[in-house]
Amino acid sequence: MPKMTFVNPDGSEKEVEAPNGLSILEIAHKNDIDLEGACEGSLACSTCHIIVEEEWFDKLDEPEEEEEDMLDLAFGLQQTSRLGCQIIMSDDLDGIKVHVPSETRNIG
Repeated sequence: MPKMTFVNPDGSEKEVEAPNGLSILEIAHKNDIDLEGACEGSLACSTCHIIVEEEWFDKLDEPEEEEEDMLDLAFGLQQTSRLGCQIIMSDDLDGIKVHVPSETRNIG
């Protein structure tokens, strides 16, 4: 089964199993990672904002316009920011590493 690593705001890392077909948000929730996801993946907030390690960022599909609009509202936006609800795990992403920001902003 594919694996992925979450880097918490304090710098600690947690490697977890990441079943294909689940979003990074769903994987976070299954593994008690503090990634909010207030809108439950309906692209109505930016609380599942994550920062993807640069080496993995180019392997992701391009974000849809709706995701980019929500990312504009995210706190601490970075060049490799994405929404966890929009990244679906696959074998191609086995080993992906993402950072959980220290703060979120829920405007919605």
